[in-house]
Amino acid sequence: MGPPLISQQHGPALMAFYSPDPAMGQILTDLVRALELDGRSGLASQLSITWLRYDQPLIGRAAELAPQQFWDLPVQGASWAGDRLRYPASVVKLVYLIAAEAWRQADLLADTPELRLALGDMIRDSSNDATALVLDLLTGTTSGPSLPPRRMAQWVEQRQLVNCWLAELDWPELQGCNACQKTWGDGPYGRERDFYGSELENRNRLSTDAVARLLQAVMASALLSPPACARMRALLARSLDPALRAADPENQVDGFVGAGLPPGSSLWSKAGWMSLARHDAAYVELENCPPMLLVVFSEGRDCAADERLLPEIAAQLVRASRR
Repeated sequence: MGPPLISQQHGPALMAFYSPDPAMGQILTDLVRALELDGRSGLASQLSITWLRYDQPLIGRAAELAPQQFWDLPVQGASWAGDRLRYPASVVKLVYLIAAEAWRQADLLADTPELRLALGDMIRDSSNDATALVLDLLTGTTSGPSLPPRRMAQWVEQRQLVNCWLAELDWPELQGCNACQKTWGDGPYGRERDFYGSELENRNRLSTDAVARLLQAVMASALLSPPACARMRALLARSLDPALRAADPENQVDGFVGAGLPPGSSLWSKAGWMSLARHDAAYVELENCPPMLLVVFSEGRDCAADERLLPEIAAQLVRASRR
């Protein structure tokens, strides 16, 4: 099985997908400084943010446009270390979701009830077990004991299929990114641990700019067919209802971007959290404010434990965007 080609579905190579807005950039700079002064020493080096604003809702916006037309639309944005590659934790599951829909569209992956269940559990509940199945289906690999060199080389070639597909998109934001590892509760073993490298040098790597462009493409139906993107948006949708959140302690809203949004907001997101990271990738529509896309990666034990950080960033950027 080879990676599917998405001919003429991506933006022009080597072109930024948003125009830097100096005022937005200053807002981000001031915000990071204020967060550091609020007892978060060293945060500036632990944080990456990509923040985009739109003049109209993004959902389905590319469906009636040629790819070139969509990617040429003006988008204002700003970033703080947006091109820095960091360990994405469970945000990488967004990449695997998009890849699964690409494989389905290219008839390389059967649309089975088990696949639909796994994709839903991977995104809605951030299940690592479901993610393992999805990555196995995408690449034709399985976990297990260490392999002899020749068989391991074949296994590694297969496991790189998602990275090969990302490379074919030819987006500058994806240069240096790595999406080939499963996500773990306790850690990798056997051939999976061998694949990480002795110094964990082959861990997954993404930037907030790369994730922002991928999420924008999903929300706008700019990468795959409109039905495929609609399925992905349905999985990414999050409820801000307090009762529903209370009933689901792992709701990917509390402690993340969604917790900083005003009532009545609409949210689509994929969070990532582990002992050394707290991340979120979110698209938001809300009253009296332009639609916005916000990706935040924060690294280190202090950031991982800081449940106020991402909500505060979201709340401050919403206030700065009010019409």
